[in-house]
Amino acid sequence: MKFNKKQSKFLNDTINQWAENGTISKETEETLKNSFSIRPFDYKKLSKYSFWVAIICTVIAIVAIIADDFLIRLIERFFTSSSLALCIIFSLMAAVAYYFGLKRRKRKPEKIFSNESIIFTGVILTAAAVAYFGKTLETGSGHFSILFLLSTAIYAILAFWFPSKLVWIFSLISLGSWFGTETGYMSGWGSYFLGMNYPLRFVLFGVILIGASFALKINPKSIDFHKSTYIMGLLNLFIALWLLSIFGNYGDGHAWRSVNQIELFHWGIIFGLAAIGAIFYGLKQDDYASRSFGIVFLFINLYTKFFEYFWDATHKAIFFSILAVSFWLIGSKAEKIWNLEFIKRK
Repeated sequence: MKFNKKQSKFLNDTINQWAENGTISKETEETLKNSFSIRPFDYKKLSKYSFWVAIICTVIAIVAIIADDFLIRLIERFFTSSSLALCIIFSLMAAVAYYFGLKRRKRKPEKIFSNESIIFTGVILTAAAVAYFGKTLETGSGHFSILFLLSTAIYAILAFWFPSKLVWIFSLISLGSWFGTETGYMSGWGSYFLGMNYPLRFVLFGVILIGASFALKINPKSIDFHKSTYIMGLLNLFIALWLLSIFGNYGDGHAWRSVNQIELFHWGIIFGLAAIGAIFYGLKQDDYASRSFGIVFLFINLYTKFFEYFWDATHKAIFFSILAVSFWLIGSKAEKIWNLEFIKRK
């Protein structure tokens, strides 16, 4: 077996500790050490990052095309065609991308990232097809949130059919987009929906996703989508709570600027308690995602409050010295925890 340097170091240190404690014999120690080797280069990471860069470069290329006058006129001539025709064209292109993605995944299952990139292309083309379908049915009502709901349904069906976690994540993103735009439409695009501004609404949305993730865990057919739904729920919940700790339940910028930050302090307390709760749940249930989100957003909460209350009142040299010392202490503590199992007990 071949491992990268970090994995090999971990295995070596573990085997050495077992040998020193007398858990394994000298012969077993040698056998275990000879059973693996160090991989000279992590091609898996290179592959993953290369495909990410390829996607980013594709987006940049599209932007460059849009910025070119000649090409933009050419595109405008193409896109003045019937919206229904363009919807059909993009749908067929998406179907081709999905077909080749599935065929290639069955034929070459080891090429994970390139297969997912082809499926990702199908996801983008599907979004374009849905957009032009909406343009075909446009009545001027402004109720375009229904398109996000349609995208959610399409992506969810495709995710279960493939199955694909990537497509499922896009179905959750579409669902979040539908939730935001639908509540906006129902409130007449005002600041509040049932007395909630956008961040408070997405706290509710995050909680719903987290609950749904545990429901998905019960069914063997949907268990593969539990983790991604759970993480998306935590992400929505904590980002929304962070925004609430800054802006409160205010939907108007003028109203928010007229209040003192101390009046929003209770939102910071709620945010902090949610983060601490996530940490305790993560430690109790050995849930890495919950624990990590809790720790990261607890520090984000503390540093946000630090900036809010001490930026104007503290000399900048003292302000950043306090930040430097605090991050040094955090880094030192993290380093100690990271290396804890490799420290020999005396």
